[in-house]
Amino acid sequence: MSKLGNLGARLYRGEVGYDFIGKRKIWYGVSILITITAILGLTVRGLNMGIDFEGGAVFTTPKTSVSAAKAEEYAEKASGHDAIVQELGTGGLRVQIAGIDTGKSDQIAAELSKDMGIDANKINADLVGPSWGDTIANKAWQGLAIFMVLVVIYLAIAFEWRMAFAALVALIHDITITVGIYALVGFEVTPGTVIGLLTILGYSLYDTVVVFDSLKEQTKGIEKQTRWTYSDIANRSINSTLVRSINTTIVALLPVAGLLFIGGGFLGAGMLNDISLSLFVGLAAGAYSSIFIATPLVADLKEREPKMKALKKRVLAKRAAAAAQPEAPAVVGHQAEGSQGDEPEDAAPAGAGPRNQPSRNRGRGRPSGKRR
Repeated sequence: MSKLGNLGARLYRGEVGYDFIGKRKIWYGVSILITITAILGLTVRGLNMGIDFEGGAVFTTPKTSVSAAKAEEYAEKASGHDAIVQELGTGGLRVQIAGIDTGKSDQIAAELSKDMGIDANKINADLVGPSWGDTIANKAWQGLAIFMVLVVIYLAIAFEWRMAFAALVALIHDITITVGIYALVGFEVTPGTVIGLLTILGYSLYDTVVVFDSLKEQTKGIEKQTRWTYSDIANRSINSTLVRSINTTIVALLPVAGLLFIGGGFLGAGMLNDISLSLFVGLAAGAYSSIFIATPLVADLKEREPKMKALKKRVLAKRAAAAAQPEAPAVVGHQAEGSQGDEPEDAAPAGAGPRNQPSRNRGRGRPSGKRR
């Protein structure tokens, strides 16, 4: 942990760093490939919509010795549709059948009670109409659209429109990947999934805004100097916040991973799967997009400005001139006699950091506080 802290301090001071901006075309290519894969998965397989969106029925049985696999077979035979069966902590079963006419629920319950040997009066049936799912979907899309508009307006005011546009691209990137992985994995889409998707939007913006704030501070008065281009400072902003972004992402992912792999995988809690998968994928994608997508995109957009082009030209010209100058010979030992006009031996080159001033003993060879 101490090594990680030292690395973070060195990254923050600019002593070490990775060229994220210079390799941005690689990150763009990786993101495009992942996004295309997600879109293909969404197109080919589609989303496994739950009964809250398609309508259907959920049958809850009391404690029974019938296995979940056998109950699934009975439910599919009785309804003619695919069924999802989950074991409950009480020893009963939860039988979920989507896409059926709610009028057939009594008939299906009667056949289930006969096949499973359970009293029909003890099987509880919850019915959901498809209009309820349409309402939920419409509200979710409205909430997403309102959120996007508010985010763009806020970032455009707090920072600038280029940062707002880059953040919007990163958000769309994160949502597309999350939804595509849902399609590839085949997890059921429920209201819990919608809650998870809306939640990751805030997490996705967190690291992006942190980097943007650092970039805004470091680029104040950038035209007055000829040492750094905008892309150079953007790269330093990413490196200075890199360790913090990694730490916050890991801390956020650990409890979500517990929900996903322990709660959903071992305990078989369906609702935990619905929420935790979207959170897990969204958090990871958000951390990636803030570093590899949003900030490099801002640098690309800013470098197109005439004043940034002129700054880059001046910086590159100065670097070329500095590279063409021969290196000054090193001065070893004390100065030779008669060289009082030369630079003192403790002088440091420009930009080399703080200079240590030599101590001066004005009273050398004299009693302290007395003059002869």
